[in-house]
Amino acid sequence: MRIFISGPSGVGKSTIIKEILKKRPEIVLSVSYTTRPPRPGEQEGIDYFFVPMQSFEKMLQSGAFLEWARVHDNLYGTSLEWIEKKEREGFHILFDIDVQGVIQSKGKGSPGCFILLVPPSMDELARRLNVRNTEDPRALALRIENAQKELAHWDLYDYLVVNDSLEKTIHEIVTIIDAYRSSKDLVIGELPWLRKIG
Repeated sequence: MRIFISGPSGVGKSTIIKEILKKRPEIVLSVSYTTRPPRPGEQEGIDYFFVPMQSFEKMLQSGAFLEWARVHDNLYGTSLEWIEKKEREGFHILFDIDVQGVIQSKGKGSPGCFILLVPPSMDELARRLNVRNTEDPRALALRIENAQKELAHWDLYDYLVVNDSLEKTIHEIVTIIDAYRSSKDLVIGELPWLRKIG
């Protein structure tokens, strides 16, 4: 099974994904290919597969990626061969993915459970980003704008999960993953502010 999780910056996605992987050892996090150099502490094949630009472009031309993106001057992509190898080994694959990656994956007919993590409100998301104290006001405003654009695509997803409590959110996502094979009902909840964005 393929599990795709998206969510705007500040919604708590990284923390939630780490906890899901601890609770379900049969799930592995997708490892992307990238053209950027490794950062201190990053390991080949665990954090990323680090490849030269020429190699990445060759893979791209051959249709090797389920999805890919250019971020600044670097390219990132998810290898179909790697996904299929892990699936043959009996693993489920979890993708930490943005909206554009979801659009590409669905465009290639990828099966999977698509989950969008959403904040209780845009005001709460702004508060969480502010608490980090890592961005100037302009960068913060850009993150909020990008979040609104991402959340406008909520209808691409099978499930929407509101992260208003970390423990509850982790429980809900694990429950969705466990039950996915027998149920694909859309879970939206009361999110009038999200409907306005969409």
